[in-house]
Amino acid sequence: MIAVIHLLPLPGAPLWEGSIEAVLERAQSEARALAGAGFDALIVENYGDVPFHPGAVPAETVAAMALAVERVRNATALPVGVNVLRNDAAAALGIAAAAGASFIRVNVHTGAMLADQGWLEGRAHETLRKRTDLGLDVDILADVLVKHAIAPAGGSLIDAARDAWHRGLADGLIITGTATGEPAEAGDIEALRRAVPEAPLWIGSGLTPANLADLLPRADGAIVGSSLRREGLAGQPLDSERIRTFIDAARLARATISSAKE
Repeated sequence: MIAVIHLLPLPGAPLWEGSIEAVLERAQSEARALAGAGFDALIVENYGDVPFHPGAVPAETVAAMALAVERVRNATALPVGVNVLRNDAAAALGIAAAAGASFIRVNVHTGAMLADQGWLEGRAHETLRKRTDLGLDVDILADVLVKHAIAPAGGSLIDAARDAWHRGLADGLIITGTATGEPAEAGDIEALRRAVPEAPLWIGSGLTPANLADLLPRADGAIVGSSLRREGLAGQPLDSERIRTFIDAARLARATISSAKE
């Protein structure tokens, strides 16, 4: 179970409020709260930087995220990942190298998707070579037909998953609903599991205490953000009661899965 830390707007973003220390303090506080609740890992996202760049982010974003990832990593003993929105894998690798992150999330690793930022193009060929050049032991988790975007005509979930795994050499695949906070379809999760059975599969959006028992056993793990926050809205402050409810449901689901395997 990976919990998402939604950063406040960073320098240069339209909603930036002028204090990097406020950004870092909130990230640190969230990291400690989520680690204490029982999550297995954390991932840092520049969620407050709307509207997102479709490709490379500016230097000030990379610098601020490196500070944030380092602060989060030093706050707990958990593995920490980074996702540079909307789709800057090279920056994510650079941040991982500087701040010690263990994995990155790439929204479009192979192929292309049409999003509100325009066309997002996968650059797996560059990302894999950059990881080698930097000498990083960092996993690449790749979204399959990422949320808030549509595939080109003829694109299918199964083909995209196979390309990301076999041709893009991703270390894990992420399946989401159509938008932030929207759950993946159970049938789609099962279809991906059958199509690429050897790939670690993560549910990347919309997991809640209500659907967790049904969806979680179909995957290897989940990345959870909105469900842990006030009113279930991404970017809002963490809600301790929602976190407790989610963790209780997750522990029950894990116990059920373990019993079924015995």
